[in-house]
Amino acid sequence: MTGPELVDTSELERSSVVANNTMNRERGLAGVNSYARELGLDPRAWLLDRRPGARAWLDLCSGEGRALREAAPALPADAVLTGVDLVGPPRPLPTPPALEEITASVSTWAPTRPYDLITCVHGLHYVGDQLGLLARAASWLTEDGLLLAHFDPESIRHPDGGPAKRQVLAALRAAGFTYDARRHLLTLRGARRPALPFTYLGADPTAGPNYTGQPAVGSHYARTVTDTAG
Repeated sequence: MTGPELVDTSELERSSVVANNTMNRERGLAGVNSYARELGLDPRAWLLDRRPGARAWLDLCSGEGRALREAAPALPADAVLTGVDLVGPPRPLPTPPALEEITASVSTWAPTRPYDLITCVHGLHYVGDQLGLLARAASWLTEDGLLLAHFDPESIRHPDGGPAKRQVLAALRAAGFTYDARRHLLTLRGARRPALPFTYLGADPTAGPNYTGQPAVGSHYARTVTDTAG
C-alpha cells in the first residue's frame, strides 16, 4: 500500500491548510470561545495561584495573542508571557510589559528559559512533526510546570497512511502524558525529555477535516526499532 505524497515543514507552512487556518486567531481568555473553556483551566487564575517568580506562560500557536493580552493586566509584575505564532497579530498593537510576541515557526523555535505553563490550543492540528514538538515542549517546562495541548491521535499515521493512534497514545502515556479523549487534550506535569519511538517522515496537508470539522494536517511516522539484544 502506497501512502499519500508527503511534504516537508517549509512546504507545509506555505500550504493553504496552514496559511488559511483561523482556528485560534481570535480566541480570548474566558467566556464561550475561550482558553478557559477549551482547556478546562483558566490560565490567569492558575498563574495567580503560583508562588512569586513561577508565573511564566508560553502559548504556542498563539494567534493574535488575545488570551495573553487579557491575562497580562491581572498578573503580578514578575509574570512572563510569551506567544509564538507563525503569522502573529495582523497589525502592531501596544504590548504589555510582561508580554513578548514572537512571529516564528513552532517547529524550529526554541525558548531561552523554562516555563511554568505551556499551552497549545488547537495548534498541533497544523504542525507537521507534532510528536517532535510535544517532546521538545516537555523539556521547556519547569520542574513542577504544566503542559496542555489539544491533540488528535487520529492524525498520526504510519508510512502507508494507516492509523497509528494506539501505538502513539501508548508511547505518550509511557512518557508521562495523560490524554483526555473527551477534550482531545494532552496533559504533562513536570519537565522531562521523552524519547518517543517514532521517526517523522513528513506531513499530508490534504488529510481533510479532523474532529473540529476544520481541515487539518496528517503527520506520518515510522516506528523506531530499538535493538535490545545483548
